[in-house]
Amino acid sequence: MFMSTSLLSAFALFAFVSSITPGPNNTMLLASGVNFGFRRSIPHALGISVGFMVLVISVGLGLGEVFKALPWAYTALRYIGAAYLLYLAWKIANSGAMSDDTHGKRKPMTFLAAAVFQWVNPKAWVMALGAITTYTPAEGYFTNVLVIAVVFAVVNLPSVCVWAGCGTGLRNVLREPRWLKLFNWSMAGLLVLSLYPMFFLG
Repeated sequence: MFMSTSLLSAFALFAFVSSITPGPNNTMLLASGVNFGFRRSIPHALGISVGFMVLVISVGLGLGEVFKALPWAYTALRYIGAAYLLYLAWKIANSGAMSDDTHGKRKPMTFLAAAVFQWVNPKAWVMALGAITTYTPAEGYFTNVLVIAVVFAVVNLPSVCVWAGCGTGLRNVLREPRWLKLFNWSMAGLLVLSLYPMFFLG
């Protein structure tokens, strides 16, 4: 049995709000839009949506229960995710000027890297667990898990693309190397700050 229209509408709103609000994915896409442009950031955006859809399905099919039984595994994943986020922040902070990329030496995040990143992204886990525990009816559970995952991906993709588009719109403003450097350092700082809830708010 499929979820009701009212529940689906409420979930779609949850998916939109959680997808478009700031977080590691959107911060990185904003930086990618500035440094690489919208077109080159599309694989990154697609990787986020597809990777997150797979994460939601995995959580819905029992991965969340595994972490309840083995809390150390979830703790380990959190610290791996934190370390990777710090690495990404360092990469963004040390991005060169746009003019330095004339030979394509710097590369935006790939589809696969963005998809895999969802597994170590603290916000993605909160979103996935919230979607499954709050909006998935027990009746017809497995079918509804798939519905939740697909709807989330459909809502998520245009939401994250907005951030890449905003970054692209800032490219002309940030042609000056000092302003681009300030922007990249600011984005790196926001990525580091996004770790605060994970370590200090439970």
